Amino acid sequence: MRTYLYYGEAGFEERKVWESGCWVNVQMPDADDFEFLTGNLHVPDSFLEDIADTDERPRTETEDGWRLTILRIPVPSRQTDVPYVTVPIGVITCEEMVISVCYYQSELLPDFVEHTRRKNIVVRNKLDLIFRLFYSSAVWFLKYLKQINLEVTEAEKGLERSIRNEDLLRLMNLQKTLVYFNTSIRGNEVMIAKMRVVFQNQPEYDADLVEDVLIELKQADNTVNIYSDILARTMDTFASVISNNVNVIMKRMTSLSITLMIPTLIASFYGMNVDIHIEEVPHAFWLIVLVSVALSAGSFILFRKIKWF
Repeated sequence: MRTYLYYGEAGFEERKVWESGCWVNVQMPDADDFEFLTGNLHVPDSFLEDIADTDERPRTETEDGWRLTILRIPVPSRQTDVPYVTVPIGVITCEEMVISVCYYQSELLPDFVEHTRRKNIVVRNKLDLIFRLFYSSAVWFLKYLKQINLEVTEAEKGLERSIRNEDLLRLMNLQKTLVYFNTSIRGNEVMIAKMRVVFQNQPEYDADLVEDVLIELKQADNTVNIYSDILARTMDTFASVISNNVNVIMKRMTSLSITLMIPTLIASFYGMNVDIHIEEVPHAFWLIVLVSVALSAGSFILFRKIKWF
């Protein structure tokens, strides 16, 4: 699926057909999109193959007058265990055009376009667009980190009285997401630092914008590190809590077993085929039952006093 975005007075405006100088945004490309990119626009095949690699790191390279810049962005995961992952998005530029390609569906680019319209943000050139996409990626990292923090809080509530491994596995999957975020954010930071060295002497370079991008990425990086530390400590704490909960349950089961064993033991003695010396006593059966109940009640009171029940 591709869209054609032309920058006008009201920000980016979508056009039905491609025009020279517009921004071609391609998400989840199909065969027709590949034919348009390689056949009509003559985009190098190697660039599209690099973007398709899920593990591709942020970097930039040039080939035959084209420049490829790859950054990583967060997206909801297609898997059931890990809530979010990071994927590469490539920005391909030349003298006449800008092309962005992502093999995953993402809310980042539509939100970026809407944000530029709403805030009347001026995108002066291709370099500005790339830096602002880096900035937008940091914003979405922070947005998803807030969601992860809410999920951690929800998981903590379930762990307070839990003895299930599934609850700890849920936290472990959230920790995986934080590792993905941490690696991608640092890769984007390194990429921005390299681009600052490469483009700082060019007239289209905006030092203030790059500084804002680095600040936002640094904030996302710090937030990831804080949440990772909190989550690691939380997992260690609740691993001990789960072990303690198991011990409490085992104490209660042992106390219950001892309490029920007393009448069983008495019944076993009086069930032997020997003289019991009270067979002539009136109401001997009810006397034995009463003694069994009294001893069981006494053991129950004792265990309650030592907080085993």
